[in-house]
Amino acid sequence: MKAVVKVFALLFISILVVGCASDPDRPEFSEREIYEAAQGYLKSKNFSLAVENLQLLESRYPFGPYAEQAQLEIIYGYYRGGDNEAAVAAADRFVRLHPQHPKVDYAYYMRGLANYTDGEGFLERFIPTDMTQRDPGSTIKSFDDFRQLLQRFPDSEYAPDAKARMVQLRNRLARYEINVANYYFKRKAYLAAANRGRYVIENLPQTPAIPDALAVMVQAYLLLGMNDLADQSLMVLRKNYPNHPSLDKNGNFVSQVGLDQEGSVINKATLGLFDRYEPPKFDNREETEQ
Repeated sequence: MKAVVKVFALLFISILVVGCASDPDRPEFSEREIYEAAQGYLKSKNFSLAVENLQLLESRYPFGPYAEQAQLEIIYGYYRGGDNEAAVAAADRFVRLHPQHPKVDYAYYMRGLANYTDGEGFLERFIPTDMTQRDPGSTIKSFDDFRQLLQRFPDSEYAPDAKARMVQLRNRLARYEINVANYYFKRKAYLAAANRGRYVIENLPQTPAIPDALAVMVQAYLLLGMNDLADQSLMVLRKNYPNHPSLDKNGNFVSQVGLDQEGSVINKATLGLFDRYEPPKFDNREETEQ
């Protein structure tokens, strides 16, 4: 019974604090009361009101014992409320104001987490979405945030999760490069496609996109007439990924488009309206790869 009364008391305080914020004659609540009201909203997942209470606490008691903790929980409130941009801004502010704070690693972690989920809307929570088709800007930012966390605080309690997410982010970036290569095939920009494949090989090794990157290079070099480079890439693909779908049972590369199709007079004369062919596309990822 006492617990129920306490909960109702906290909610009542919160309503007075937030609802009467513009009333100059409102009663003054203590820092602890405002903080506990904010905690009540966090527990009930009312994150917008939790943030309002925490911001009020910080503005009214900027040097109190709860002020810095409130700043950290504002980051969390914004993140759980789906406002990733505000969460990143709040994390940046905390890092700038308190670079030596014992919990500053949390701010780095939450900044990375907010960037990690940036672009994921309401529908993405219920419908599978290929994030590798999105602009990689937030992915790159998230990777850098987690990298800074690991460099500065290798023993942080958040380090293991950051490492795991960095692996996922590298996989996502590698797959994005393959998607771009497939787009270049569609645009007949074969050298650009080959360069994307080579970028994955050189900069994102040990990612699931490596076999597709090799296949991209083989196909692009064949279409460019660079047979020596195509043979080199094919040798690596055949040796390391003999079961890749671009290879037949004898290890020969099965080109998705030939020079005869590419150079078709009818195709060129009709601007692609007749004698059309599908451009090469490589995507052999596992269902679990993100």
